[in-house]
Amino acid sequence: MLVMCRGRRKFLAASLALVFIPALTWLYLSVGSFQVKPLPLSPLEVQSSTSVGGAGERQALELRVRAVEEENRALRRELSRPPRSPSARLPNGSHRGNQSRTHSEEGTGDNEGQKAAAVGNSSDCVQQPVVDKCETIHVAIVCAGYNASRDVVTLVKSVLFHRRNPLHFHFITDSIAQQILSSLFHTWMVPAVRVDFYDADELKSEVSWIPNKHYSGIYGLMKLVLTKTLPSNLQRVIVLDTDITFATDIAELWAVFHKFKGQQVLGLVENQSDWYLGNLWKNHRPWPALGRGFNTGVILLLLDRLRKLRWEQMWRLTAERELMSMLSTSLADQDIFNAVIKQNPFLVHQLPCFWNVQLSDHTRSEKCYKDVSDLKVIHWNSPKKLRVKNKHVEFFRNLYLTFLEYDGNLLRRELFGCPSEADHNSENLQKTLSELDEDDPCYEFRRERFTVHRTHLYFLHYEYEPSSDNTDVTLVAQLSMDRLQMLEAICKHWEGPISLALYLSDAEAQQFLRYAQGSEVLMSRGNVGYHIVYKEGQFYPVNLLRNVAMRQVNTPYMFLSDIDFLPMYGLYEYLRKSVVQLDMANTKKALVVPAFETLRYRLSYPKSKAELLSQLDMGTLFTFRYHVWTKGHAPTNFAKWRTATTPYRVQWEADFEPYVMVRRDSPEYDRRFVGFGWNKVAHIMELDAQEYEFVVLPNAYMIHMPHAPSFDITKFRSNKQYRVCLKTLKEEFQQNMSRRYGFAALKYMTAENNS
Repeated sequence: MLVMCRGRRKFLAASLALVFIPALTWLYLSVGSFQVKPLPLSPLEVQSSTSVGGAGERQALELRVRAVEEENRALRRELSRPPRSPSARLPNGSHRGNQSRTHSEEGTGDNEGQKAAAVGNSSDCVQQPVVDKCETIHVAIVCAGYNASRDVVTLVKSVLFHRRNPLHFHFITDSIAQQILSSLFHTWMVPAVRVDFYDADELKSEVSWIPNKHYSGIYGLMKLVLTKTLPSNLQRVIVLDTDITFATDIAELWAVFHKFKGQQVLGLVENQSDWYLGNLWKNHRPWPALGRGFNTGVILLLLDRLRKLRWEQMWRLTAERELMSMLSTSLADQDIFNAVIKQNPFLVHQLPCFWNVQLSDHTRSEKCYKDVSDLKVIHWNSPKKLRVKNKHVEFFRNLYLTFLEYDGNLLRRELFGCPSEADHNSENLQKTLSELDEDDPCYEFRRERFTVHRTHLYFLHYEYEPSSDNTDVTLVAQLSMDRLQMLEAICKHWEGPISLALYLSDAEAQQFLRYAQGSEVLMSRGNVGYHIVYKEGQFYPVNLLRNVAMRQVNTPYMFLSDIDFLPMYGLYEYLRKSVVQLDMANTKKALVVPAFETLRYRLSYPKSKAELLSQLDMGTLFTFRYHVWTKGHAPTNFAKWRTATTPYRVQWEADFEPYVMVRRDSPEYDRRFVGFGWNKVAHIMELDAQEYEFVVLPNAYMIHMPHAPSFDITKFRSNKQYRVCLKTLKEEFQQNMSRRYGFAALKYMTAENNS
């Protein structure tokens, strides 16, 4: 049976009204002299006719006819208006009508529309609202702590992958998440994406009075205060949990705002579990809710209307009333949202459930779709996350893992045809790159210096309490995937704080996460900061990595090491004592830790200097690079070190590259040196130019452990052009030193020529 569309029915009814109402009016006026008793138009008019007689009947009917005629004239005026232009503006900068690219609630094409229709969410007759392709979509996310900051990246990737509109993210964060996410977005440099942060600590007082049993803690209540937190001129926003994955363009969800009617201010999907039905276990007492209640993992908020409705007062009064009997919330903000909706059902526009497919055990999520391709948003709202029970869980898990390991660099694509805000960092970078000569044989080396690598600070949980004596030291190192096996050993040798920069792809970062979470040694250490620098380009950016790790040092001193060295047992405490002994706070010193190496994969690590000297004499150990690069550590003067009992000073020499402890404010490494060669040499030269004293510690040592040659040292040895470019970069660095430090820097050029 064919069903007429609502719009067509309205048009037909209006047409009939235009034809028949004037005719009926004329007929009535023509036969007014006849004693024809009209049908009563309402019970009220029946009552009137019995009391006032025929004159009253005629007067009442004439008034009714005039009212109908007035309605008829208004309807005629409405129908006589020209149709609205496709580009007519709607409130908040939206458009309605046909666009070159449309985004509807049901889909972005015929196939999508048919799929949505299959699950009862589409109508072929209703014209779908669209979003202007350059309209900015606003997204609000509450994110606090290290783990949530890591999880939210997968959500952001899924949104960026599908999006065709400019995005403005509003993050409500604690200080930890703000540091992580601000650095991530700053280095990600995604066009047409703006990010703002709001201090969650300033909002705690707004919700801290609410007892909450949910694992999200106080941050799980902060969606309640978004009307107060977000800018007053922001009219609408999509609010998302961090455990969301998008399978479609977020503009389709943004378009649903146009379907809100009357006083509807909240767009929500029905809760797909039985929680609010109150039958999960004996004496289960959930908060009041309308039917099954609503899930707040995805919310459409009409902020301007909520403010007019005095939302702040509304939810507070409701929460205070319910807490008198409920004592605390079990599902954080969701309980309070549902209690408000129970009292005010008119506030809600119910979204089709494919906008929030909730993957917790024993839910009705499978009723949201006939085929997994119908999905829009997946919500991993079970505490078990990816281990949830669902017959399609493998599909959902694979979709999630796709974005989890997706190369974020591929999302730096432009939105063509949309003007974007000027990004001075990006403009300056493009200007610098355009000035480079692409025909230069060393172009790739020079370009690497200016490459902006996406960086995720504190990839894992980090805890550190500053020492009160201001002598604390952080070990600084960098590594790639092939050196992960060194982490546990270093943690066993160095009990102090560690700052590590890891050069990984997105997929490798997840492998590292699984490795770390499976290691009892690594999980027992909270004072190790892991900072992911994502792979890009063809060179290993060794000095960039060192600088990233150095910038995250929060102790007064840092020990600049390499990941393939094991420090001696007790070196951490020895260095702290040396800080006081050598007055590091008031002098510019670089404390040299003598470096040795072994060619044996299994080494009985020397417990003392005497044991080390014994192994050195037996040929189990060697001074570092003794066989291939003696100049790198010769100035340490190992002969003197053998018998030294007090620290002694050494002079800088060409190619000197010791491992040193310095103050946190020491100069960074020069980024022009990538891969293998001269990366530490240049840094030590910079320290010498700034008049640091090199002091060798008599009872300190570190040992290099054997490993397969790196890819970069292989390139250095086999590629002549690589060596030519390295020599060119060295000469340019020395010239820069001469310009910066004047006459004092001439010794570096002289020493290099004589070496």
